[in-house]
Amino acid sequence: MEGAHRPGPFASASAWIVAIYLVLPISIVIPVSMTDQRFLSLPQETLSLRHYATVLGSAEWLGSIAQSFWIAVASTLIAVVAGTLCAIGCWRISRRSTDLIRALMLLPIIIPSIVYAIGLYRYFARLDLLDRFAGVAIAHGVTGIPYVVITVSTALAAFDPRLEQAARGMGASLLQTLRWVILPRIAPGIASGAIFAFIHSWDELVIVLFIASRDVFTLPRRIWDGINENLDPAMAAVAVLLVLFTLLLLLLDLALRRRRDAR
Repeated sequence: MEGAHRPGPFASASAWIVAIYLVLPISIVIPVSMTDQRFLSLPQETLSLRHYATVLGSAEWLGSIAQSFWIAVASTLIAVVAGTLCAIGCWRISRRSTDLIRALMLLPIIIPSIVYAIGLYRYFARLDLLDRFAGVAIAHGVTGIPYVVITVSTALAAFDPRLEQAARGMGASLLQTLRWVILPRIAPGIASGAIFAFIHSWDELVIVLFIASRDVFTLPRRIWDGINENLDPAMAAVAVLLVLFTLLLLLLDLALRRRRDAR
């Protein structure tokens, strides 16, 4: 019986092919980032870390890293608050109309980014939010809401409503029940949504190209401009740092999921 659940050779081979296809482009960036040349290429004679030193010693690169980080933090806060409240509200109401609301919350990841960015450009121009920290944070926060709605809704699906009923029966107010009963139980789902919302903002480029120019210069935007203007291997070094940071966040999410499953 146990052997019946094991994947066959074809399924295993297909999985490995897909994994290699996804990982290979990322793995190639690593040796390119350590090239001894002054342009994007594989190392010719020896491995060098000078391009990492260039990134870590450059005010422009460090400034872009800082901007991307703080924009991601601000947008994650927006996404977590709005997405959590939306998921809890839909869960409590539990009507057919809530399915429509959930579908509307998923639109930012369904609609092509360039279409959404064009709409934001026209709208933010009237509000004087173009090339503003707040404008980019709001845009990334809105597009990060779906990730929070999905993970929190999943956590709420496993929540026992009798716990809420018991708390209300003992005299707890709605806010007290939310704070002391509901939120602690769905905290892993909120954390997972926050991680994915942060990663989304950290890596996002299309929206930034439309609503930011000089004052807001995020890390993906600087990489994009570097590709168009020159082929400095420092971009490969930054790409490796981006991948490592994203991988750490994904490992953190995996640890949170295992902890939730253990409970």
